[in-house]
Amino acid sequence: MPESPPLDKASFFATTRWSVVLTARDAAVGDAARALETLCQTYWRALYGYARRHGFSPCDAEDATQGFFARLLEKDYLQAVRRELGPFRAFLQMAFKRFLSKERDRAMALQRGGDAEHVTFDFVEAESGYAEEAKNLPADEVFELRWAMTVLATVMQALREEFRASGKESEFDVLKAALQASKDGLCYAEMAAVIQSSEGAVRVATHRLRKRFRELFRLEVAQTVASHEDIDEEVRHLVSVLARA
Repeated sequence: MPESPPLDKASFFATTRWSVVLTARDAAVGDAARALETLCQTYWRALYGYARRHGFSPCDAEDATQGFFARLLEKDYLQAVRRELGPFRAFLQMAFKRFLSKERDRAMALQRGGDAEHVTFDFVEAESGYAEEAKNLPADEVFELRWAMTVLATVMQALREEFRASGKESEFDVLKAALQASKDGLCYAEMAAVIQSSEGAVRVATHRLRKRFRELFRLEVAQTVASHEDIDEEVRHLVSVLARA
């Protein structure tokens, strides 16, 4: 796997999605709206799970999530966004809570195909995931878990795409076990036999894979925080959520 170029912190945080939303409320609103929509398209499952855990039926949770994003993606809503609200995760959860408490009747009145502009989400997949993940967790913990798992899934897909681009996707399917087990729990010889490589080469490859995973995880988290200083705290938070799952 090729080495990644060093991160230019100043330029990177001028263009991360959440930073664009935070800084472009008055000028370049279109860019902010697109950045916000990208974040919403990535992390909406956390809100759907939150609504379901609050007792909403699948249909009502779908309508509430659609209605919320239709409101959130309106340009004038960006005027309410402030940097002090923290990471996008905290902002989105707080905004959705307020939406459900203040406009529950309106959200439940929204019907699919009505006069609201809907964002396309895979609610069938979301409901399946909710049934598997929610168990007896409180709504806030369902939100946090779904958020963390979305970050994880996004990073894993990015890793797969990098291997696919170099013609080594089948190798990734073997090496990814290194991200789920301790070094002592891996059988490098067996992995080497499967991908027809040497044990030494597999050890090097898994080391590089872990390193790249950490880089991509931080980069994904960076898209949802306001500054470089916030990354480590957000990473620690998400890792702790995944560890409790």
